[in-house]
Amino acid sequence: MPPKPTLYFAIPVMDELHTLPLCLTCIEQQSYKQIQVVLCVNQPEEFRNNPEKKSICENNALTLDFLNGYTKLPITIMDYSSAGKGWMGKKHGVGWARKTVMDYISDIACDADIIVSMDADTLFNEGFAESIVDAFQEHQKAAAVAMPYYHKLTGDAVLDRSLLRYEIYMRYYAINLWRIKNPYCFSALGSSMAVPVSVYRAIAGMSPKLSGEDFYFLQKIRKYGSVIVWNEEATYPATRYSDRVFFGTGPQLIKGKQNDWESYPMYAYHLFDEIETTFQRFDSLFLSDVDTPMSAFLSETFSAESIWEPLRKNFKSLNLFRKSCCEKVDGLRILQFLKSKQQACDHEETYLLNYLQRFHNDIITEKEIQLADVSFDHTSLEKLNQIRDVLMEIENSYRKQYKIIDWY
Repeated sequence: MPPKPTLYFAIPVMDELHTLPLCLTCIEQQSYKQIQVVLCVNQPEEFRNNPEKKSICENNALTLDFLNGYTKLPITIMDYSSAGKGWMGKKHGVGWARKTVMDYISDIACDADIIVSMDADTLFNEGFAESIVDAFQEHQKAAAVAMPYYHKLTGDAVLDRSLLRYEIYMRYYAINLWRIKNPYCFSALGSSMAVPVSVYRAIAGMSPKLSGEDFYFLQKIRKYGSVIVWNEEATYPATRYSDRVFFGTGPQLIKGKQNDWESYPMYAYHLFDEIETTFQRFDSLFLSDVDTPMSAFLSETFSAESIWEPLRKNFKSLNLFRKSCCEKVDGLRILQFLKSKQQACDHEETYLLNYLQRFHNDIITEKEIQLADVSFDHTSLEKLNQIRDVLMEIENSYRKQYKIIDWY
């Protein structure tokens, strides 16, 4: 029997002394004990000359003091926050911190070991680590696992309303990609993914991004191999305002407080149908150019009258051609297409309600959820939470049904 893999928890840390101890406690309590923790306490060096960032520098210093006295787990501390050690120039942010930690783990770990991407404000149950090992043992050729997640409410009505609106968007988006069985139907959260060290090395590691590094990382992995999407354990990321990154949960909760949801609209479900039609025509495109609902967008995006002819020349079998098309029209292009086609709507909730009534009216009826006059601004938090939980149930039913995304 092969030796058990070591799980390396990779944790970027900035201004998180109040949350990190709870995260470490979750790791201490894991039933699976073969664990190492690598933390990158980080900030741009220029923060030291910015009075508005003084509290972050102080918090990071206190975090280093805490970690230097911590003895309950085997940890490695990467100090990118002390005087003279902070990020310089454009190389900064959570993407660089996450990449720095993962690169370090890749240098010291064995191929069979597993990198668990984690955030310092995230909680999880004691079976979390063991569930990751079990998932990779069940799907030994998988390239990653993208785990279920759930944001808990805080009791702050304004914050909770923004959180529910954001998570409803995330789940609605993912579910529609599941519905059309798209190869990019996973949800990407930096605190909810794991990858074998061998795969991390094979894809040349994480590409550094100021924000959204989790999205691009999982997309890169998906082009390399299959992604496990069902896991018995979930992560519970913190629900809080944060401006440490440019987009994602924290920044959007701040924008949501001002009712700014321009970056995260509810897309009409028929636009996902257009994506499905495009992907269904890849086999026909192997023979010759045919029109697709995404043709005009793709021609403009790639500045080419036909993006398919070069693929036909380079990939002589249908399977390889289809895969190359899926890699060309990837998760980023899908998102860009949706943004380009979305029509303004005075009552944006209509798109969500139309979808639920069209595809899941049985669940809505069973749970006695009244959809009439639902408003993200005025509907009770209880009802919005019901809708969020229904969407989570639908998403998890897809995850359980397929367990792994291995199709093109």
